[in-house]
Formats: sequence, structure tokens, C-alpha cells
Amino acid sequence: MTRIITKILACILLMIVMAACGATGNDGENAPVKAELRKDDGGYRVYVDGKPFYMKGAGFEGRDPSSVAKYGGNTIRTWRTGDQLLSGMEKLDAARDNGLMVVLGLEVARERHGFDYDDEKAVEAQLEKLKKEVLKYKDHPALLAWGIGNELNLRYTNKKVWDAVNDIAEMIREIDPNHLTTTMLAGANHADVDAVAERCPALDYISFQLYGSIEKLPGYLQKTKYKGAYALTEWGVTGHWEVPKTAWNRPIEENSHVKAMAYKRRYQDYIAADSNRCIGSFVFLWGQKQERTPTWYGMFLETGEKTEAVDIMQYMWTGHWPENRAPQMQNFFLNGKTALQSIYLQPAEMIAGIVNATDPDNDSLNYLWEILPEVPPDQQSDGGDFEPVQEAVCSSKTTIGSCEIPAPGQPGEYRLFVYVFDGNSNAATANIPFYVKQ
Repeated sequence: MTRIITKILACILLMIVMAACGATGNDGENAPVKAELRKDDGGYRVYVDGKPFYMKGAGFEGRDPSSVAKYGGNTIRTWRTGDQLLSGMEKLDAARDNGLMVVLGLEVARERHGFDYDDEKAVEAQLEKLKKEVLKYKDHPALLAWGIGNELNLRYTNKKVWDAVNDIAEMIREIDPNHLTTTMLAGANHADVDAVAERCPALDYISFQLYGSIEKLPGYLQKTKYKGAYALTEWGVTGHWEVPKTAWNRPIEENSHVKAMAYKRRYQDYIAADSNRCIGSFVFLWGQKQERTPTWYGMFLETGEKTEAVDIMQYMWTGHWPENRAPQMQNFFLNGKTALQSIYLQPAEMIAGIVNATDPDNDSLNYLWEILPEVPPDQQSDGGDFEPVQEAVCSSKTTIGSCEIPAPGQPGEYRLFVYVFDGNSNAATANIPFYVKQ
């Protein structure tokens, strides 16, 4: 009888211990990490469970972040907790399964979308909604930091938004002392940075999102009162608002090789170079999206092929090149002209496309040529919002770097795209805008 009672008591004790572990999340692998920001003689550093951690990150929205880890990254950032592809928990689980940490975005309403930060009830309701999100995810072992809002300063006027951000950061500090907080700014305008530094003391650090203007970041920072740590949560190619335009005001996209060289230069000279205050960065975009064109910002094609920018980031993160590298675009001509020459054509005029591309592994190359209409001005996205994909009006495949293809018969604005494939899930891209006259 004594032995039976002893076994029963032992079972009850084991059940109590297991329940306690499950309730607190402190069962080893499922325990939340402790992320801290410290300043020492070498500058600012993030520490995860007492060990230095530098964010080698990518902006990611998709189902499978494994390629970030495959190519040497250690962190992803999201723009919201869940989206149409994955819930917040699924995102965190996928990151954990691939050894990645997450800066998890909290969707904070934007003034440019109509939110009024003078409406105290709406602001309070938003805080309570976000508190539920924080409570839901705060103990996940892949969570590193919270991103409170994305580009809340883009075309805003009401600085009370920063009071709301600070309230959110204070709420997080109270219920989740294990993780860091930041907010993501569009650009690094000194007035915006100073406003955040003054009105958001509860934030651990500020994050900037710059494209071509990343090369001005040191000068921007010198003008601000903010002297703390920062991260780059979006950076990469030159933005469509920063490039030369055609005579009819369409932006001219750089080819994939020019983009890759910009990734390399910007990482070396403006991210890794600031070892004192920069605590990491997130390259944009680890995936594919439509914004002015289907190739402008994505480092992969919609069909999954990686571009040279991915090769560059692996080398920056690890010091080693991928086993098989992407083709490298050299130049691209439409009827002997470049995009900078503002090309006008007649309806149905024949187009001669010529592209020069090389492959580091001497793989055989194949080519896809497509003509797409431009996105109508009234459908163009603002600040990275949704933008509709345009349907190709014609396409052609070749095994040589040239094609002959008729221009559309309808007047309007178009682009000739070329995709260069190596047969090993790699690609190079370029496009030239042209105008079919009436």
C-alpha cells in the first residue's frame, strides 16, 4: 500500500512540474530568450542570453524562411504579426525551426491611411489590441525584438503618433521585459529622428529604412540629437523615386548586376563600417514583390530563382560564395539604345533586343523576353502598399542573347524585360521602358 501511495504522489508531482513548465514556457527549448542592448567601450551591442548577437537579417514575408539561414542570415523581420500566408505563431515557429531570430512587427495605424492620433479612444483601443498581440507571442523562443509600426513618419503631420509609440513600448516593457523594442522610420530626417528620440524614451533603439540615401546616413546622423544604437530594417537597391526618369517620367530600373554591386558597397561602407552604433540590418526584400515592376525590389523571382544580390549577401554574411552563382548582367539594348535614351516606337514596330550576360560557373544560359505595360499612375502603390501585377502582352524564349519581337499595337507606356536563367535556379534581370506613340 505504501508503494502504491508513493507512486501516486510521484505521478502527481510530475504532472504539477510538467504543467508549470508548459504554463511558463520555461521548458528549455521553449523558453523565451533574454535580449539586451548594452553599451561598452566598443559601442552598442545586442546580447541574447548573455552572448553577443549581430543581426544579419532579411525582410521576409513568405512561408519558408529556410533560405535566409541557408545563405548565412540569422534574423528575419516582419511588418506585422500574421499575414495572408502565415499566422504570427507559424512565422515564429518557422524561424525557430531554421535557427533564426525574429524582429516581429506590430501593425500600428498610419496617419496617411486616415488614422487620427488626436482621437484618444482610438489610440487607447489600438494599445489594448496590441497588448493582446504581445501577450500572445512574448514567450516564443525565436522572438528577439518588437518592431512598433512601420514608417509612421511617412507623410505625417501629427507628432502625437510618437506618444502612442512610447506608450506601446512602455506596455511591452511592463509585460515582456525579455525583448527589445524599436520603431521603423522612413529615411533618417533629423527632425523625425529628434522627435522620436525626445518623445519615445522607452524604445531601446531606432530603426531606419533607406535605399539609395543610405549613403547619406552618416551625415544624417551627425545632424540629430540621437546618439543611441540603430538598425537598418530596410535597405538594398536604389528606390524608384531616386533614379533617373524617362522623358515621360517613368523610373529607370538598374539591372540585377548593378543592384548586386550596390548591395555590396552599401553593406561594406555604411552598415558593417559603423561597428560603434549599428547593431545589424535587414536587406530588402528576401522574396519577390510588385512595386513599379515585378523585379525592382525582390532578390528572388516569383518563380523562385535567386539573383546575384543573394550571392552578394551570402558573401557579406559568411565570407563564402554560394556553390553555384547567379548570371551577371552586363548590358542591355533595345534597338541599339539604352533606357536612358527615352525610346519611342511606332505601333507594331519590330524590337531588336540584345543582352550581354556572363555566368561565373560557365553554365549554359537561356532567355525569356516579355513586354509588360506600365502600372497606371492611379494604381501605383504608396509606401510599399499593394500594387497590381500587369499582364505580359507578349513573350518569347531564346537560347541566345537576342530577340526580335513586335511592339504592342496599342499606344502607351511599356517595358521590355529580359530574364537570363542558368538552369540552376539562378537568374539575372533587366528592363527598358519604351513609349508607343499614337
